[in-house]
Amino acid sequence: MAILNDLRLLLLGLWLGAAVYFSSVVAPSIFSVLRAFQLANVGEIAGTLVTRTLSVVNVSGFIISLLLLTSAFAFGKGLGKRSFFLELASLLVVAVSTGAGQWVIAAKMRPLRVAMVLPVDQVPLEDPRREAFNRLHGYSVTALSIAMIAALIGFLIIAYRARLNANGRLNDN
Repeated sequence: MAILNDLRLLLLGLWLGAAVYFSSVVAPSIFSVLRAFQLANVGEIAGTLVTRTLSVVNVSGFIISLLLLTSAFAFGKGLGKRSFFLELASLLVVAVSTGAGQWVIAAKMRPLRVAMVLPVDQVPLEDPRREAFNRLHGYSVTALSIAMIAALIGFLIIAYRARLNANGRLNDN
């Protein structure tokens, strides 16, 4: 069981690392590097790259969190009810946040990008479609941030369980 718990920890850690890397390095770098080329549609190209990459982060976060949620019941023994509930809640928050980010927020942003005809950064800020797009972008950032915080909480709980198990203090009864 310790190896499976370590695998759960690894999966969540890999996703969390990918999400943090995407948010802090990939997305800002794509816009920064492409703007250096001074292309007319740099925002559109960068936005398309970020959207595609974010889709991978969201879908993988959704799948991993559902997998860890279903396997949590096999590992819930010995931790205490509060820790077990917190683990379940944090994984559920990851699933809901990444799912909403992918299949609700991003799904609403795509048709807005198409409806604007021009690249997003060339549409006036007061245009209702641009305002809606910017609002949805903020929701997307918030959803991913919430998912990352919840994943960190889940990671710490799973790591705590692994430490208890390694020290022989985990009660598996």
